[in-house]
Amino acid sequence: MDKNLSLNSSELHRRTEELMQGSNSRYQIAIQVAKRAKRFRYEDFDNPHSSDLKPILRAIIEMSDELTQPELIAESYHLLS
Repeated sequence: MDKNLSLNSSELHRRTEELMQGSNSRYQIAIQVAKRAKRFRYEDFDNPHSSDLKPILRAIIEMSDELTQPELIAESYHLLS
């Protein structure tokens, strides 16, 4: 993820709506975003210069990218295998 990524409120709102519409349960997607943000928070604690974005924003951006660009997930999975 680009450290210099600027994100305005309308873009954040659009991405959040995409996540909500792409999920069967708003509650489940909120829990997934929170867990990912918590993971990012601990990663940032270990390396405070890793990102300029807050963990919750990073989680929303990453998860919306995965939803709209499924090839990112396949590429990540392939790299881990």
